[in-house]
Amino acid sequence: MAVSKATFLILALKLAGKLSLRGAQLIGRMLGTLGWVFNSKSRKVTDTNLRICFPEMPEHQRRDLARSSLRHTGQTLMEIPLMWEWPVEDCLGLIREIEGEHLVNDALAKGKGLVLLAPHLGNWELTGLYFSSRHKMAALYSPPHISEFEDYMIRVRGRIGSELVRGDRRGLARMITLLREGGVTGILPDQSPRAKGVAHAPFFGLNVRTMTLVSKLLQKSGATPLMTFSERLKDGKGFRLIIRECEPDMDATDPVVATTALNLSIENCVREIPEQYQWEYKRFRHLTPGTPNPYNPKKLCR
Repeated sequence: MAVSKATFLILALKLAGKLSLRGAQLIGRMLGTLGWVFNSKSRKVTDTNLRICFPEMPEHQRRDLARSSLRHTGQTLMEIPLMWEWPVEDCLGLIREIEGEHLVNDALAKGKGLVLLAPHLGNWELTGLYFSSRHKMAALYSPPHISEFEDYMIRVRGRIGSELVRGDRRGLARMITLLREGGVTGILPDQSPRAKGVAHAPFFGLNVRTMTLVSKLLQKSGATPLMTFSERLKDGKGFRLIIRECEPDMDATDPVVATTALNLSIENCVREIPEQYQWEYKRFRHLTPGTPNPYNPKKLCR
């Protein structure tokens, strides 16, 4: 059964990969609109997250933001096949502008490596593709639920030399080695990690479970961290790749101090284009233990 699911999924991605950017985004917006109209689980999670993060925002503005978020998430979903199936040169040609590239050059000039932190904002697949096309790079990834799909994912993401490593001890060691050689690593830092190797730190005002992996990498390598994301431009005109400095103390030995800096750095980027953030993810399901679960108030966070 798993093999057939993987085969079907790969075939669907290959077919969707034949779309134009405008076509893919149009379908994505339609999917997002359907999710909004039919009050899907994604809409309910989005509504909850936006109430938590923007309590001061008027209700009608939050509704508009939620609807826009679902549409952007639909576009992100439909853009993934393009990033995986299009020729790399065609994908990179979608980047119309790069902001902050000097920060990358300055960081690499130090010779201690660069940790790129790419939250689920805009088109993160394009962000990873851009940097892996220019630098010796290893990216952290989580194995998919369908194990047979993993080989395909590794092949398309690593087709220009990017090395994908799992988030285990061996993967951490490989990333440290690469950084010490002056290389680049990429991490999606805004996931809710497993209980091991975490701290609780503020994110939009609530203490959420946050990975300590980033601070450990920085401590062991002396690398420079930078935030990055690809902002979706209007009318299918492509993307703007943006690179931002991080908040200080992300390499602090105190895990709460370090993860607080990490979450604030993510929050700063999200506030730039909140409609393009993946609010459909249950980022607040792991709050301080004993706190009511915002997605199911009858249960407590653990």
